[in-house]
Amino acid sequence: MEGKRVLVIGGGTSGNVMAVLLRRAGIDVDLVEVRPDWNVRGSGITLQGNALRVLREIGVWDEVREHGFGFDSLGLTTPDGTVLHVGEVLRTGGDDLPATLGMQRPVLQRILVDAVRASGANVRLGTTAEILTEDDTSATVRFSDGTEGRYDLVVAADGLHSATRAAIGIDVKPEPTGMAIWRVPAPRPAGVERSDLAHGGPCYIAGYTPTSEDTIYAYLVEPSRDRATIPPESYAQEMRRLAEGYGGAWDEIRDSITDPAQVNYTWFDRMLVEGSWHRGRVVLVGDAAHCCPPTLAQGAAMAMEDAWVLSQLLTSESAWDEELFTRYYERRIERVRMVVEASVQVGQWQLDGVPGDVPGLMDATMPVLKELP
Repeated sequence: MEGKRVLVIGGGTSGNVMAVLLRRAGIDVDLVEVRPDWNVRGSGITLQGNALRVLREIGVWDEVREHGFGFDSLGLTTPDGTVLHVGEVLRTGGDDLPATLGMQRPVLQRILVDAVRASGANVRLGTTAEILTEDDTSATVRFSDGTEGRYDLVVAADGLHSATRAAIGIDVKPEPTGMAIWRVPAPRPAGVERSDLAHGGPCYIAGYTPTSEDTIYAYLVEPSRDRATIPPESYAQEMRRLAEGYGGAWDEIRDSITDPAQVNYTWFDRMLVEGSWHRGRVVLVGDAAHCCPPTLAQGAAMAMEDAWVLSQLLTSESAWDEELFTRYYERRIERVRMVVEASVQVGQWQLDGVPGDVPGLMDATMPVLKELP
């Protein structure tokens, strides 16, 4: 790998994992991120075992375990908080990792940021990149600060609305599913030691996930609305209003929702790039290639697995060519398609008001995810 040089565009989850894995193999890595704060923001994130498996691979599992909250079950409740069922969740990362871990999103990002910096990658924040020219072996890139660089490969990890994806001629765009989610971090009520989901009431789903010994993040899923009709300063009030329809731990959670700046409102989107995830010397990973609603909590896992698989191929093959990039796509596409379609299906059943076979869908999906990608 000596002399190889890679540009990673985007410092989110998949870009950070990619940078660490390539640097471990001795590849020179430049990482550019458009946000000056390196995107250290958000409420919470739910990581399934197959995501934890990748975090262990890049050497941050011990720190993630220390700052997150692991658990192996999922509760289903009525809107008033009555527990209907508690089921065990398959450990998709293997028996030595928890089935699920909740974590504060900014904490996870800081851990990944520290790992990227420790890897020796060259990081440039508040910077965008434009691909100028390509040939069979490299790409020339111009940065927003006026400098240029030449790279053996460009990895586009710049997210759902990837400018790089569009620039290389892949015109696939995310499509809204008709659902939206309110998220907020909150203190952890006593006794909350797993994710609980309530179906029905004012929203399709009311749920919460512990993210540390002291914190959770709570979420409400409803039909998507025009964001322009919801003033950001009203976000806390609006989320409290929706939460009025839920009891149990929600009584305490609701009282803590006071700061509109802490509340996030986001539509659910779906997208899957078909055919290939590369054009020339540019390869897509993570949300730049696919996205799905968080109904299976697999979005981050799929993004990290992309980076893991691509890095395995790049570090085991001397020829970075069309055949290698095609193998990357072929290793990922069926697994990712399964997750996208299953995630969308769960939401569609709720939109249609029909009692879909969620347990059957999970039984078909989760054992596949336990297999190595």
